[in-house]
Amino acid sequence: MSLDDALESAISRARANAPFLSSILAKEPQLADDLLAFLRDPLAHAASGTADLPIATQLRVERRRLALAVALGDLAGLSDLTQVTHILSDFADSALDRAITAAIAERYPGEAPRGFAAIAMGKLGGHELNYSSDIDLIFLVDPKTLPRREREDPGEAAVRIGRRVVELLQARDADGYVFRIDLRLRPSPEVTPIALPVEAAISYYESQALAWERAAFIRSRVAAGDRALGEYFLEAIHPFIWRRALDFGAIGEIRAISHRIRDHYSQTQRFGPGYDLKRGRGGIREVEFFAQIHQLIHGGRDPALRVPATLPALEALAGAGWIDGYDAGALAAAYTVLRTIEHRTQMIDDRQTHQLPEGPEALDRVAALHGMESGGALLEAVRPHVERVGRIYDELADEDNASRLPQGAGLEARLSDAGFADVHNAQHLIEKWRSGRYPALRTGAARAALEDALPGLIDAFADAPEPAAAMARVDTLLSRLPSAINFFRLLEAQPALARLLSTILSHAPTLAEALARRAELLDGLIDASALDPMPSTDMLADEMGRREPGSDYQWLLDHVRRIVGERRFALGAQIVAGVSDPLEVSAGYARVAEAAIDVLAAATVAEFQKDHGSVPGSELVVLALGRLGGKALTHASDLDLIYLFTGDYSAESNGKKPLGAVTYYNRLGQRLSAALSVPTAAGPLYEVDTRLRPSGAQGPLVVSLEGFRRYQQEDAWTWEHMALTRARPVFGSDDARKAAADIIADVLNGARPERDVAEDATRMRMEMAAHKHPSGPLDVKLLDGGLVDLEFTVQLLQLTHRTGFDPELGGAIDALIAKGLLPGDMRAAHDFLSRLLVTMRLVAPDCAEPSPATQKLLAQAVGAESWSAVVASLDATRQEVRKCWAAVRREPMDGD
Repeated sequence: MSLDDALESAISRARANAPFLSSILAKEPQLADDLLAFLRDPLAHAASGTADLPIATQLRVERRRLALAVALGDLAGLSDLTQVTHILSDFADSALDRAITAAIAERYPGEAPRGFAAIAMGKLGGHELNYSSDIDLIFLVDPKTLPRREREDPGEAAVRIGRRVVELLQARDADGYVFRIDLRLRPSPEVTPIALPVEAAISYYESQALAWERAAFIRSRVAAGDRALGEYFLEAIHPFIWRRALDFGAIGEIRAISHRIRDHYSQTQRFGPGYDLKRGRGGIREVEFFAQIHQLIHGGRDPALRVPATLPALEALAGAGWIDGYDAGALAAAYTVLRTIEHRTQMIDDRQTHQLPEGPEALDRVAALHGMESGGALLEAVRPHVERVGRIYDELADEDNASRLPQGAGLEARLSDAGFADVHNAQHLIEKWRSGRYPALRTGAARAALEDALPGLIDAFADAPEPAAAMARVDTLLSRLPSAINFFRLLEAQPALARLLSTILSHAPTLAEALARRAELLDGLIDASALDPMPSTDMLADEMGRREPGSDYQWLLDHVRRIVGERRFALGAQIVAGVSDPLEVSAGYARVAEAAIDVLAAATVAEFQKDHGSVPGSELVVLALGRLGGKALTHASDLDLIYLFTGDYSAESNGKKPLGAVTYYNRLGQRLSAALSVPTAAGPLYEVDTRLRPSGAQGPLVVSLEGFRRYQQEDAWTWEHMALTRARPVFGSDDARKAAADIIADVLNGARPERDVAEDATRMRMEMAAHKHPSGPLDVKLLDGGLVDLEFTVQLLQLTHRTGFDPELGGAIDALIAKGLLPGDMRAAHDFLSRLLVTMRLVAPDCAEPSPATQKLLAQAVGAESWSAVVASLDATRQEVRKCWAAVRREPMDGD
């Protein structure tokens, strides 16, 4: 069909089937002839020739013209759904802005429209306004900047302005109306004024707002008025809308709204004549709710999902992998069809209706307006979309339909059927939780969340390797939580997470203890990538360093702690879930720690410079030693660090409070240690050990690079040089890092005092064995033939032969094997002992023999067939390491 034919058909269908459009065609006959030009700049053409009219008349004439042009463009296929809703939304913004300006100018001539803002919610907030929609708004006022008369109360002035805005847009006259206004989304609309003081509104959303009220702000933006005021408000409440630790009650409330709508509109649920396109099963609301529920779950962690419009939200969710791409496409297609037909029903009489007509003649009219031969044909075209949306949304809501656990004997039978060996103990714990004995379960909402989650939890715990241990640890967790609502809502919404939780609680007391302190750590496992290998250090640093607008240093400390806590917890979960090699997890722990050092050191330096400036030609350098230097941490590792500074130690900083370089860097070093170790509201971070610095605990915290070089080359002891074999710079400019690395290389390659390294190392190992005993029979670090003996062996060989230097212990062993200085089986010994150590730190931190179920996990982690094979391998490995250590200590020292 040609363009002219399409336009002619659209006009003909409008005249024949839509009295509202037909009446406008009679008033605006020229518009149909100029439709293409109109649609290129609709707002400007709608306003043509209206400048001399009163503002109320201007807006009504423009709205009339726009309604006709948008309808004809839609019917002719010149504008798609997104273009239609954007034109309507843009006009609503413009009309609202002009109404606010006019209302203020009428009462306060010459005053700028300041101190009064309109926040768009709902479809206007998403820039997807209906053809005959009302507009959902929240009016905000700043009492300090709002124009008002002398002795006029700012609150009363704001109400008068708000009422006039509503009147200008909503009142009907001979020219019709502009928009119906709905202000009921503001807090407590039955008692609050129609224009809210901005600080009171912020306080409400920070502390009192219900979950659904916060969720409503997914689709919100500043539409008109004082935009700076509106942006200030939205920025202030942003952390309470997009939460990293999500209140899953919000999701439950949105689902509950959907269920209530289905119940209330039960007469219009069945598809056919009279079907409610918006509220019916498989209708527009369910597409919107589907997108919003997933945005709530994942948007706190993924800013790309924080889009207010439904179609872009579905696309973003599918692109990020949070929803199935086929489902997203089906929902988007259905949404487009349903909204388009909804617009047809509204074009006929300009009524805010969402229902298909019940009568056959009226239904045929909607079909004819759409260009179809009959109402029956229209229904058959729409039916597959409705059915598909209904199925997709029903799958999302299925877990809401799980039956609650019975009481008493019924509960006992349910637990027995689930396979609990100790039914009595499980029943006792559940009844204790139900009694509200713990503060976290004293409210009705908390106990309701418990009941909703219990069926899934029982099934998960029944399948756990240690059901009794898992439930006991949940009991401990509940005894410490201030509130359990979010915990149970999360588990209810994510059944797979409940199964993983039961495994963690069965096997890993270290992770269970972390959860007892911070239950929100479980949120981090929602992400599909939580069980993937840890990203690079640079990517982690980028994540940790990404600040919210207006955030300060304290916020960053909390932010880094949250991310580190979640990442470390996820790494531990990878081992427990059996999805990652403990060696890769160990490297992941190190990357997380190094990223945290990078971000917090940079931020601490910048914060310190605010008062003290910088030392010209000088900078801070951080060296990592020990397991961090070797890029192989465990869940329990502390950070061995040395702080250095480059440049002249006698220089002075250039800030408003100048300090000598030595004092400057020692205070800065103290600040950095605190940033890395002091617990904040977001929890702890790391224990920092700086005792490997020159002169140990007796020396200054930070020394110059030159002082470090001189100490290592002239005064350091053998054990300090052994520690230096695993040292590497982790913070500082490239030049500063190279300078530090060059000093380390020079020392290791011989620029150090001549000592009997074998004798010193042997004596030191004996002293360690005398004062630091193994924690238990499986302490693979401190047992004879364990990791410490292997490390001593490697370091002694490196120093005596001046070769094989690599901070990573596995790499150093490979280099020494290649040189013929170590037997080839020592790399396998290193890998076995390291895997066992990393896993034991999680599942048996006391180094005692674990339960039979956990023994299976440990065997899997180290690649053994059984626990007996693990024990046998440990005995054989220790014997080989002991032989190597004994052989190396007796070697001649080659002149060192």
